[in-house]
Amino acid sequence: MPAFGFLVLALPAIILLLTFIRQVNQYERGIVFTMGKYSKTWEGGWHMLIPVFQTLQKVDIRIRAVDVPDQETITKDNIPIHINAVLYFKISNAEKSVIEVENYYYAVSQLAQITMRNSVGEVTLNELLSNKQQISERIKEQVDHTSEEWGIDVQSLELKDIVLPESLKRTIAKVAEAEREKQAVIINSEGELAASENISKAAKMLASTPGALHLRTLQSINDLSSDASNTTVWMVPVEALRALEGIANMGK
Repeated sequence: MPAFGFLVLALPAIILLLTFIRQVNQYERGIVFTMGKYSKTWEGGWHMLIPVFQTLQKVDIRIRAVDVPDQETITKDNIPIHINAVLYFKISNAEKSVIEVENYYYAVSQLAQITMRNSVGEVTLNELLSNKQQISERIKEQVDHTSEEWGIDVQSLELKDIVLPESLKRTIAKVAEAEREKQAVIINSEGELAASENISKAAKMLASTPGALHLRTLQSINDLSSDASNTTVWMVPVEALRALEGIANMGK
């Protein structure tokens, strides 16, 4: 019975004590205001808070991802595009993130959207497509510089999708197709030039070597005879052609 009485007396004291205790997780920081004025920052663990006189606001210091929504903008060469990105940041100063800005998550998102539109408007479409990583780094540095005053550290920013108008996509496809055709024509002409040079060298070699043309003719006959077809080949000696040529010249 005395133990029960002690428990009854101690229970209100325990409940009152629990109202003074506040828990701050390891991944949080507790911003304490005493009578409306900032007084201290708590790290993870249990802490004693004086009700009425003190208030606590917790801040998550883990890395957060902000999905920057699609932004319609115009590049330097007057091409309308849609672009979006993802931004990673964390709280580096919990005190500033509470005191200096009302809603740091919303503020960072809006800042990233404005900076992304302005940065894309300063480059051409070709520069945007070819230097995507460098432009992402430039936007990240600008956002980080501005948000540093809010106690925010921007880890990285990556441009995700660049959506082009359908008409522009067709135009780019036509340009790529024309470029491929141009390369094909150039390669084909270079092949024909190399083949003609080799044929010219072979003709000079056959003409300068006695009997070489006869051997080449016999090889051609052998190639034709190995093909099972109805082709009939009539062989005319070269001397006969030369005799006919001589007769024709005598007639002149």
